[in-house]
Amino acid sequence: MSKKLFGYAALFKTPDEIIEVAKKTAAAGYHKYDIHSPYPVHGIERAMKLKPSKLGFITLVFGLTGSAIALLLMYWTMSVDYPMIIGGKPFFALPAFVPITFELTVLLATLATVIGMITFFFRFPENDHPLHDTEYMKKVSCDHYGLVIEAKDKLFDEAKVREFLNSLKPISIEEIYYSEKEIYPVLEPKFVTFLILIAVVTSGATYFALNKLLYMQPFTWMMDQPKLNPQTPSALFADGFGMRVPVQGTVARGYLPYPYMGQNNPTEVLQNPYLPTKENLKLGEQKFLTFCSPCHGNFGDGDSRLRGQFPNPPSLHSTRAREFSDGMIYHIITNGQNVMPSYASQITREERWAIVNYIRVLQRAKNAKSSDLQVVNKETGNNASN
Repeated sequence: MSKKLFGYAALFKTPDEIIEVAKKTAAAGYHKYDIHSPYPVHGIERAMKLKPSKLGFITLVFGLTGSAIALLLMYWTMSVDYPMIIGGKPFFALPAFVPITFELTVLLATLATVIGMITFFFRFPENDHPLHDTEYMKKVSCDHYGLVIEAKDKLFDEAKVREFLNSLKPISIEEIYYSEKEIYPVLEPKFVTFLILIAVVTSGATYFALNKLLYMQPFTWMMDQPKLNPQTPSALFADGFGMRVPVQGTVARGYLPYPYMGQNNPTEVLQNPYLPTKENLKLGEQKFLTFCSPCHGNFGDGDSRLRGQFPNPPSLHSTRAREFSDGMIYHIITNGQNVMPSYASQITREERWAIVNYIRVLQRAKNAKSSDLQVVNKETGNNASN
C-alpha cells in the first residue's frame, strides 16, 4: 500500500528568509500552505496575506450571550419570580446589575474563545497530524524556519512544487506523508473478556469496601465509642437530656466576670490597673476614635457626627465627667448608660482601660493649669505660655 502524500516541507535558517518565502509563496497563488517558526515572527501574517481570524466573532457572540443571560436572569429573579425592594431601588436596578453582567460577559467570552480555538481552529484532539515526529517539526521547534505546501492545494503539482521550493534556496526539502492508521478491533474476544473481568473485580471490590470492610474493626472504633447522639434521649440523667447547663457560678477558663454588670451607679468600682504609657495611650486613641468619637466627637466635646439622630451625648469635659473616677468611666463603657449601649462585647478589658487613660489626656488638655504649661515648657524648651 503506497503512502499518501501530505505535502512538501522546506527549511530555512533566518526569519528574514522565511518572510520573503511567505511573500513569494502567496504571490505564486498557493493557499494550502503554512509557515512554522520557533517563536512569533513580526509581520509574517501580512507576508502570508492571511485574513483576520474569525475567532473574534465567537468571542463577540458569546460575550453578548453572557450579557443577555445575566440581565434576563436578574430581571426574572428580582422582578418576576421573587420581587423585592432593596434600599428603595426599583425591581430592575440596572446600575446594581452591571458588575454581575460584566463578570458573566467576560466569563462566557473567555471560555468560548479558548474552547472554540482549541476545538474548531486547532481541531482538537488531532494528535495524528502528519507533521508530528518529523525532522522538519523538530527543527522548526528549535532554531529553523519552515514552509509546508500541502497536497490539497489546487495548484499542487509535485514537480512544480519541488521546482518552486528549489528556487527559494532552502536548506533542505522533505516529503511529508500521512501516517498509516492502525485499527484495533473493539469486539475482539480477549478484549471483551478483559473488560468484563475488570467490571466484575471493580464492582466486587467496591461492594466489599462500602458494605463489609468499613463495618469491621478497627474502622468501627469511632462508632462504638461512648457518646451521646444529638436529638436522642440520655438514660444517664433523670430529665433525659444529654446536654447540661453549666453549674451556677461557673467561670470559663481565662474569663474574669465584671462584678457590677447591670448596676447604674455602683458604689464601688474597679481600680485602673494600667499606667498611661505611650503605647497604652496610642491604643486608647485608636479605640476612642473608632467607638466613642461618632457620638462624643474626636476630642470628647459632645459634637456628635450623629447629631440629630440620637439624643445629644454629654461633653466629656464637664465638671461631672472630670470628677468621675477611672473605674466609673470604665463601668459606663462596660455596662452602658442611658441610650449608650454596653461595649463589653466589642472592646476588650485592656482597650477599655486604654480609652479611660486617653479620655483623661483629653480632659487634661482642655483644662490645663499653669503648672501643666510650666511642665511642657520645661520638657520642650518652648515658651508655651506666650
